[in-house]
Amino acid sequence: MRKTFIVITSIADEHHSILKKIAARAVSHQVPVILIGDSASPASFKLEGCEFYSLKEQAILPFALAQNLPTGHYSRKNLGYLLAISRGAEIIVETDDDNIPLATFWDERTDETEAYLLENTGWTNVYRYFTEINIWPRGFALEHLHKTLPSLRNFKLVKSPIQQGLADENPDVDAIYRLTMPLPVYFNLSPSVALGNNSFCPFNSQNTTWFKEAFPLLYLPSHCSFRMTDIWRSFIAQRIAWTCGWPILFHNCTVRQERNTHNLMTDFKDEISGYISNDAILNRLKNLHLKDGAVNIPDNMRICYAALIELGVFNALEENLLEAWLEDINLISQQFFDQ
Repeated sequence: MRKTFIVITSIADEHHSILKKIAARAVSHQVPVILIGDSASPASFKLEGCEFYSLKEQAILPFALAQNLPTGHYSRKNLGYLLAISRGAEIIVETDDDNIPLATFWDERTDETEAYLLENTGWTNVYRYFTEINIWPRGFALEHLHKTLPSLRNFKLVKSPIQQGLADENPDVDAIYRLTMPLPVYFNLSPSVALGNNSFCPFNSQNTTWFKEAFPLLYLPSHCSFRMTDIWRSFIAQRIAWTCGWPILFHNCTVRQERNTHNLMTDFKDEISGYISNDAILNRLKNLHLKDGAVNIPDNMRICYAALIELGVFNALEENLLEAWLEDINLISQQFFDQ
């Protein structure tokens, strides 16, 4: 079995019921859990099965990024990724502290699986392949919600190093959906769907599997709303995945979400930048000239972020954090190469 790590960021204490469930199951399956805290985290945290890193402990990590990340932001999860990578991770599974793993969450993961492959379909609402309910994922461009869903015909073996699992009960939808539509939602068991070249759907950081070759694309931007950081990361990751011949896989639920308390109007406000920009971001990314092959991922990331900074999506300071991330990834890779 490939060396697998779970990465979570949380400000909860060790009595948090879902963290306790994740940790207990992780111990029984011998999967390390790296838990990244923040400024609102408890002063001490001890939970068997969780390796907790406070802000103080994060500050002394041997990563360039550790000195530059803002506090109070979901992007601190980047340090969890770097810790897992530095310890030889071959698979990183990221989730959140309000997602309860189902039994299938602990199944062995493979980057090759059978799925319906879609290409050249543009914005594609993948959620609709798993339910008859009118639902869409957070980050989906609202102006494309009424687009006809492409037919599924091409069922084949695909290799996908980035895989999004769905979440039952309280899936990852935007504030507009939560304010206007009923919940909970339970998805049907359906074949996996893979989006290839020029097919596009946002994916989140709540139940996502990353295989080693895609690790550089894990980077979460800091200079944007925390409601958009994982979504806009997914836009960039998908665009670059096209250059590597990697479709993005969407598969059946392996978690059930009991959502933490949110102020939906605050979520709405934090998502406005996405509502008005998501389609423009995709169009900008689609028209970039990127180089083919995984070896060019770092340079392609630089090109993508520079383009979105120019578009006004990110602050120019994002480039400094990206460079720190790429420096850390490169140094970790060199350490393993030297060994």
